[in-house]
Amino acid sequence: MFPKRDCEGFHRRDFLQIGSAGLLGLTLPQLLRSEARAAEDRKKARAKGVILVWLAGGPATIDMWDNKPDAPDGIRGEFKSIDTKVPGVQFSEHLPKMAGVADKITVVRSLAHTIPSHGPGTVFMTTGNKPTAALQYPSLGSLCAKLLSVEKGVPPYVSFQDLRNGTAGGAGYLGAAYNPFGVEGGGGGGKNGAPPNMRVRGITLPQGFTLEELEKRDKLLAGFDKGFKELDEKGNLVEGLDAFHKQALDILRSDRTKKAFDLAQEKPAVREGYGNNAFGQGVLAARRLIEAGVRFVTISTGGWDTHAQNFNNLKTKLLPNLDTTLSALIADLDNRGLLDSTIVLCAGEFGRTPKINKNTGRDHWARSMACVLAGGGFRRGYVHGSTDASGTAPATEPCTPDDIAATIFTQLGIDPHLELQTPTGRPVQLFREGKAIEKLVA
Repeated sequence: MFPKRDCEGFHRRDFLQIGSAGLLGLTLPQLLRSEARAAEDRKKARAKGVILVWLAGGPATIDMWDNKPDAPDGIRGEFKSIDTKVPGVQFSEHLPKMAGVADKITVVRSLAHTIPSHGPGTVFMTTGNKPTAALQYPSLGSLCAKLLSVEKGVPPYVSFQDLRNGTAGGAGYLGAAYNPFGVEGGGGGGKNGAPPNMRVRGITLPQGFTLEELEKRDKLLAGFDKGFKELDEKGNLVEGLDAFHKQALDILRSDRTKKAFDLAQEKPAVREGYGNNAFGQGVLAARRLIEAGVRFVTISTGGWDTHAQNFNNLKTKLLPNLDTTLSALIADLDNRGLLDSTIVLCAGEFGRTPKINKNTGRDHWARSMACVLAGGGFRRGYVHGSTDASGTAPATEPCTPDDIAATIFTQLGIDPHLELQTPTGRPVQLFREGKAIEKLVA
């Protein structure tokens, strides 16, 4: 007899595991215990913020962090393996700088899922939940914006580029108030080595427009909004936009975010160390935003969908840029004493096929992939799990995107099984199937 499931794949027994409290409501003593436990979790937090370095398109991690030098032709690829600072651990020859900081990172080689499609794979990796038509899950950044406080005048969640799927980086059922603040501008350095001009979209005043003028218009707008609210029965969208608007005004009145984008405050050697291009300077700005108190920063770099000329694209463009920028970020955070309190996650939506295709490329493959974690209490100089001889599937310590998400939130002091509510009152766990991986934590 087949077990009965609902439209999202819940077994009847899942109700017993989750308990009736989320459905029927907590009693006052239960609620108080829950709040006390959440407060205690916050005290145990190892990390304060997260930088997500997103490799859009699905990187060929078999040619990066999990090389197979002993595999047969047609699988092992063109790259040699080099030793890292961790005895017995090797990376691709085109990641020499990352090999030099391998003693500061964790590489998860046994990550896998079953969605070899860009949009849904991106959603799974960036929300920690399998995508479903029944519910739009919030991104990890939006969850941080909801659950972690920030000082007034600081955006909780900043995103440099939209992720491949338009909804993957958004707030989902949490509503507009928890969407990311988007960044405009970027690019390499300007004339004479000047840093790029970056600003937060929607919260930068037009030239010649003062805060005093803004205050007058804001009062006028508030009068209009009051009338519109009375016409809106639910008010969920309006309330969310109001909260987002208030945050934007607070940020405009503060100069902390503006200073974070002023890369001229950095020494030229530091700026050059990150790479004088849009990606490198954006990652440097991400570090400065974390220093300013931002909780979650996403920065994406594309081109990793290497169906053709995989090895040429990796060695000439993709890996050199990533090697320079990611290693600089990790070393810089460590030198500043920020790595212990900042989680760095470098990942894409899936890996690529062990078998090389006729176009010297690799195709979509979600059954085996790798990601890099650093800081925030994650182990240093550690490789978690392994794949089989051909890199087809995990051989030891298999884990999934929701496990990674649950571990990150545990390090942030947030219970990965905490329940939030949709606007209609439906209780939803942060990561329904994810479990924190204790071996990843120092």
